[in-house]
Amino acid sequence: MQRREFMITMLGGMALASPLAARAQQSSVPVIGVLGRWRSETEPLLSAFRRGLKETGFVDGQNVAIQYLSEDDPPRLPEFAADMVRRGVSIIFTGNNVGALAAKAATSRIPIVFVVGLDPVVMGLYHR
Repeated sequence: MQRREFMITMLGGMALASPLAARAQQSSVPVIGVLGRWRSETEPLLSAFRRGLKETGFVDGQNVAIQYLSEDDPPRLPEFAADMVRRGVSIIFTGNNVGALAAKAATSRIPIVFVVGLDPVVMGLYHR
């Protein structure tokens, strides 16, 4: 489990460092939209994500805002992703396949950080 958390922390930190720094100049506080079905068993993933942010200098409520949109009804995730795009979030973070696909369908301009167990190329999330 420690290796997985380390990898998530590293990926989250690397993925956020550049886009958030660039967007921070555009608005006073960048907003991270967290999209998905979050439950107690996924809390370690969110903790690792927040820890990775902190290690790269981003602290929720200080120099970054985190907005959570969680739903136990996966068909509503596209609606939530579209809402995040309308709100102008700086980045979308999701930890499941449905959320990643919903975010991709909602935007091509906002960076998406995702953690999925399947091949992102096969899922259509990444094109070479």
